[in-house]
Amino acid sequence: MSEPNPAARLAEPPAREPEHPALDRPARRTNRADLLAVAVAAVLVAAATAVGLYYNRPNSGVVIFVNSPPLFADWLPHVGPGSVFAVLIAVAVVVQGPALAVRLPWRRALAAGYLASLAWIFSLAMVDGWSRGFAGHLTIPQEYLHEVPGITDIPRMLREFSSRILDFQPNSWTTHVSGHPPGATLVFVWLDRLGLHGGAWAATAVVLVGSLVAVAVPATVALLGRADAARAVLPFAVLTPGAVWIGVSADGLFAGVTATGLALLALSAKGFAGSRRYAVPAGLAAGVLLGFGIFLSYGLVLLGLLAVAVAVLGKQWRAAALAIAAALAVVGVFAWTGFWWLDGYHLVVERYYQGVALVRPYSYWVWADLAAVTVALGPAVVAALRRGLADAFLPPRRTVFADPVLLLGVAALLTILFADLSGLSKAETERIWLPFGVWLLPLTALLPRPGRRWWLAAQAGTALAVNHLLLTGW
Repeated sequence: MSEPNPAARLAEPPAREPEHPALDRPARRTNRADLLAVAVAAVLVAAATAVGLYYNRPNSGVVIFVNSPPLFADWLPHVGPGSVFAVLIAVAVVVQGPALAVRLPWRRALAAGYLASLAWIFSLAMVDGWSRGFAGHLTIPQEYLHEVPGITDIPRMLREFSSRILDFQPNSWTTHVSGHPPGATLVFVWLDRLGLHGGAWAATAVVLVGSLVAVAVPATVALLGRADAARAVLPFAVLTPGAVWIGVSADGLFAGVTATGLALLALSAKGFAGSRRYAVPAGLAAGVLLGFGIFLSYGLVLLGLLAVAVAVLGKQWRAAALAIAAALAVVGVFAWTGFWWLDGYHLVVERYYQGVALVRPYSYWVWADLAAVTVALGPAVVAALRRGLADAFLPPRRTVFADPVLLLGVAALLTILFADLSGLSKAETERIWLPFGVWLLPLTALLPRPGRRWWLAAQAGTALAVNHLLLTGW
C-alpha cells in the first residue's frame, strides 16, 4: 500500500471535540476571573495611552516617537474599500467558524481556515485602501523595497552587509534593512528576480505567507496530541487582531515562516513515532525554515524556546537532531557567503542606539510594550492566558510538559518577556512580536465552549476598532 501524502498529514482530529476538564469548568468559578483579567489588560492599555499622551505634550522632556501610544499609529477614524468585507468575514467566522472547525474533515478545516485568514487579513489591509494599506506599505524609504533596485550582486551584498549596518555613513542601509539580518532583504530581492516587482507583489507574498499562521498553529497542536484543542483554536487563529499587522508588515511573513517551521518539526516527530517516510524531509525542512528565521530577524532566535517545547512534546529527538543539523547548515551557508550572524547582531545593537532607541525611555516602554502586544493578541488570548497560568501554577496543577496547549503558551509568554526585558524593542511590538504572540493562541482552547463565539466577536471587534480608528505604521 502506498504511503499517504506527507504534506497532507497534519494530524486528524476527531470530528467532534471530546469533553476535556479544562474546557468544562463551572462558569461561575472562572468567567469572572476571565473578565477581571481582560479588565486589568484594558487598564494597562489605558495607562500606556495616558502616560504616552502626557509624554507627547510639548516640553514634556520625554520623547517616545509614537503618536498614538502604545501603538505605532496615527489617530485617523476612517472607513475604506475593505470595511464591509471585513465586517462580513468577521460575522461569518464568529457565527459559523466554531461549528465548521468541529464538523469539517481536518484537512478541509485547515484549508478553510487558511482561506478565511487570507480574506480577513486582506480586507483589513484594504480598510486603508489599495495604495496606503496594501501596495504602498512596503515601498516607503525606510522599508526593504527601497534598497532592492540597488542590489545587483547578491554575493557582494552579503559580503558587505555588516559594513553598511551602522548609521551616518554614505552607504548605510535604510532603517529596516539595517535592523534585520540579510535574509529579510533577500526575500524581496528574490521576488524581484522572479519578475514580481514592486509593492503589490511584496505585500501579496507577505499576506500569503503570514496567513499560514492560521494553519501552522492549530496543526502543531493537533500533531502534538491535542487534536480536540486544535479544532477549538482554529477560528481564533483566523480572527486574531494581529492580522492588522500581518497585512502588511514583513513581521507577518516572519511569523508565517517560523510557525510553519515549528509545525514541520511537530510533523517530523509524529512521523518518527509512526515510522513514516516523511519524518526525515519534514525534520530537515523544519530546520531550514527555523534556521532561515534567525536571518529574517535577530530576535527570532528566542523561538528556540518554542522549538525546544515542540521537541519535548514530540518525544522524538531524531526530529530535533535533524532540525538542528539543517538549521546549522543555513548558518554555515550565510557564514560562507560572508555574513556572520553574531557580527550583525552586535552592529545592530549599536545602530539601534544611534537612533530613536537612544531617547525612547526604557522605564516607559518596558511595560507599554506589553500593552501594545496585548492589543495585537486581543481579549480572548488575555482570558485564555489567565486560564493557562492558573492551570500551570495554581492547585490543582496540570502537568505543563505533557500538555501542548500549556507548554506552547508558557514558552510563548517567556519569549515575549525575554524580548521585553532586553530593551531591544521599544515600541512597535504589536508587529515585532507577532512570531511570538501567535503561539499564545493555543491557550484559547481553554476557553469554555458556550462562550467561544463571544470571545471570537471580541477578537474581531478589537481588530476592526484598531483598523478603523487608527492608521497603523510600517
